[in-house]
Amino acid sequence: MFSYVDQRIRQWLRDSGKLVTLDDQGRPVPPGAPDGRVLSVLGPIPLAHRHRNREVPLRWYPFVRRIELERVLDAAAEVPRGGEERFRELLCQNMSVNSLLATEGFLEQPAPLVRLHSCCMTGDVFGSMRCECGPQLQAAFDRVLEQQGAVVYMSSHEGRGIGLWAKAITYLLQDSGQDTYEANVSLGLPEDSRDFGDAALVLRHLLGGKPIRLLSNNPMKREHLERAGQPVAEMVPLVTGLSPHNERYMRAKRRKGHKLPEVP
Repeated sequence: MFSYVDQRIRQWLRDSGKLVTLDDQGRPVPPGAPDGRVLSVLGPIPLAHRHRNREVPLRWYPFVRRIELERVLDAAAEVPRGGEERFRELLCQNMSVNSLLATEGFLEQPAPLVRLHSCCMTGDVFGSMRCECGPQLQAAFDRVLEQQGAVVYMSSHEGRGIGLWAKAITYLLQDSGQDTYEANVSLGLPEDSRDFGDAALVLRHLLGGKPIRLLSNNPMKREHLERAGQPVAEMVPLVTGLSPHNERYMRAKRRKGHKLPEVP
């Protein structure tokens, strides 16, 4: 975020090829072009990733919607004129930066394996068993590291897009008898407000139109990718993390079209 405050750093990132702005077709937009800017992508940034007690190299590509960056740029422009407080307030707010984490051989694969993973603080970080998200993320890294693929982590998708605070309330509603989708609606929110179009643009930019094999049980993810122009050669199932704690949750997902086995 701070790289957009200092124009010299922004220019250095562009000159070094580490900052690219994409249009709605996943194509780079030249600096200074007035229209068509949709996403900004950084990278690749090398990471030494520890997975199951072994170290593996990854390439990290953070990406963010331009509409959010414009707010940062506007606030940063006021800093030299005494506008530090507005910028400080902006720093305290959430800016949704998503990430693509690729193995070193990802770009060379004819149809790489890709996992689109929606952020789940409770499952991915807290280890909650109310969903299967944590085990899915671990299993996804197992698979993509083995097959030279990528994980796309959508940080803006907590609770299928409603955020962590609302998600916490839906847990209490679920404990009173509602399923995971009904609880969202009870709060006046959509059952599922996620969109994977931004992920599709980054994949199109990196892969140049090559198809992917999508590691998912959710047909909606394929629909969003293909609608945004990213070909999907096949869906690869990822069924893991089933337990007595998430049986109702898994049944609800199956009723909504997820390709899951019958849950007793």
